[in-house]
Amino acid sequence: MKKVTFFCLSMLMMWLCACTTGGNYSPKPRGYFNIEMPKKVYKTFNSGCAFSFDYPVYAEMQKDSSRDTRPCWYNLSFNQFNARLHLTYYDIASKNEYEGLIEDARTFAFKHTVKANSIDQRLINYPEKKVYGVYYAIEGNTASSVQFFLTDSTQHYFRGALYFNERPQYDSIQPVVSFIKKDIDRMISTFRWIK
Repeated sequence: MKKVTFFCLSMLMMWLCACTTGGNYSPKPRGYFNIEMPKKVYKTFNSGCAFSFDYPVYAEMQKDSSRDTRPCWYNLSFNQFNARLHLTYYDIASKNEYEGLIEDARTFAFKHTVKANSIDQRLINYPEKKVYGVYYAIEGNTASSVQFFLTDSTQHYFRGALYFNERPQYDSIQPVVSFIKKDIDRMISTFRWIK
């Protein structure tokens, strides 16, 4: 009998407590962690390759260690954002090779069409430095958010592709993408050929 009475009293107390909220309950909106963005400070990358550019001090430049790496391939790691900008360089030996590399850049960018909300293209044109190319801003839940290539149209080809090491959720990484895009813009505007 004591167990039944205790159970009934417990249920009555829970029911009374549930009714005392006054109906003012509303669920909290979904939120994301506050991301601290570092101060924008840059240094020059110059490693004996055919190019140089400015990159942020809060990113780490690493030699590419993949199986099929070539000289002057690097990864610019944004460790605090779990992101990496893959940088590849090719000496151009022929017109056919040049056209193939340009087509590869377009193909790699548009592979994301399936999941992309939009792919915006912007021409890069610095004739005084002989730096030309195309910048692809890819929006949506895609593996890569930014891709670009730079060339002098005769001897050099340089390509960059930004990837995050996590499942793509554009609404959660969008502030970081916007932040890193400014670093990529700085890289492109300060890019120059050395050889």
